[in-house]
Amino acid sequence: MQVTETLSEGLKRELNVVVPASDLEARLVSKIEEIKGQIQINGFRPGKVPASHVRKLHGKALMGDIVQELIGETTRTSLEERSEKAAMQPQYKLTEDQDEADKIMDAKADLVFDIVYEILPAIEVADVSGVEIERPVVEVEEAEIEERLNMIAEGSRPFETKEGAAEDKDRVQMSYLGKVDGEPFEGGADENAQLVLGSGQFIPGFEDQLIGCKAGDEKTIKVTFPADYGAEHLAGKDAEFDVVVKEIQAPGELEMDDEFASKLGLESMEKLREVVKDQITSQYGSMTRQRVKRQLLDKMDELHKFDVPPTLLEQEFNNIWQQVTAEMNENSKTFEDEDTTEEKAKEEYQTIAERRVRLGLVLSEIGEKNEIQVSDEEVQRGIMSRAQQFPGQERQVFEYYTQNAEALASIRAPIFEEKVVDYLLELVKVEDKTVSKEELETLVSEDEE
Repeated sequence: MQVTETLSEGLKRELNVVVPASDLEARLVSKIEEIKGQIQINGFRPGKVPASHVRKLHGKALMGDIVQELIGETTRTSLEERSEKAAMQPQYKLTEDQDEADKIMDAKADLVFDIVYEILPAIEVADVSGVEIERPVVEVEEAEIEERLNMIAEGSRPFETKEGAAEDKDRVQMSYLGKVDGEPFEGGADENAQLVLGSGQFIPGFEDQLIGCKAGDEKTIKVTFPADYGAEHLAGKDAEFDVVVKEIQAPGELEMDDEFASKLGLESMEKLREVVKDQITSQYGSMTRQRVKRQLLDKMDELHKFDVPPTLLEQEFNNIWQQVTAEMNENSKTFEDEDTTEEKAKEEYQTIAERRVRLGLVLSEIGEKNEIQVSDEEVQRGIMSRAQQFPGQERQVFEYYTQNAEALASIRAPIFEEKVVDYLLELVKVEDKTVSKEELETLVSEDEE
């Protein structure tokens, strides 16, 4: 066998491989000897089928297997000998000449093929001991705990039917049908809606027009959807809602005491306060983690500059671009609406794609060199967490991930990344800085832009 490098340009490589026909013949003879004792053919005793007959019946199929084996073996050994790692699965070029292919299948011509691939760049991991990161920390205040408790309480507040007109804080039971330009729109109807007046749950102006209404009233409410309304086709549009008021309910008293806590499954208000505080702390913790991770990755991006494999970059860009264009189509937006052009947007997302690929390679290198592993138990927890997002379909979700290697990798990859980030955070200098809730939200928002 002869392997010759025919291309070495940047990270691109191409090898030409020639396997002599004599080697193909030897492998085919060996394969035939291996299986002929297992073949049963009418007219021949078991194990007595002549090799020539086996070759006539199964030679081409066996040679097909041999060619596949040779391609795989040659690729592995060539990369090992060259101390190279392929960025993606190599591509192969074989002859397209049918006569030549037939001769190869009969072991009467040399097998010639090209291995085309891109290598992973050599990455020299930078020393991060001098990297400084500021960790924004929010202290949970009692007022915020009280506010969250009140929100929970409001969700459990009892209401009782009342006579007379609806007032602020009353709950209105109603049906409604929304129309734009005289035509009903999707999602604009409900037969049994409940609305607490003053809660701000509906379109601005809707609740105000229900003040003073009584059970049995029918009225048309006119409103204008906000310009930044989530549904693009309704944003800024004038709408009319035909409303039938079914019942007016007044809010009852609600005591936040141990009995209230017990209805939520907790033994006391003190325990409920602890749970609420832990929830708020966890939310801020997630935001803080996001901010710290972004700073760390920014630093890693600054410290590592190298060319990335073109195919990996193209694949990442295509994934991003597909998502961007899908969202724009869904929201009926154009690049002009975003104050840019398609060309400028592509340049921006190309840069983002390159950053993602480069950081992915750096984190992978760090994880490999430091033997950072993702345990099966961690993967199982990841799958179960994903399955819980689909109530009633947990079993199907679990089977999907356990039986699909690519899907399983999508669970393992983010876990691995977080473990590498944790490892790096032990090496860099992290300084805590107390900030307000609003400051933290602003920092995280800026990172997402």
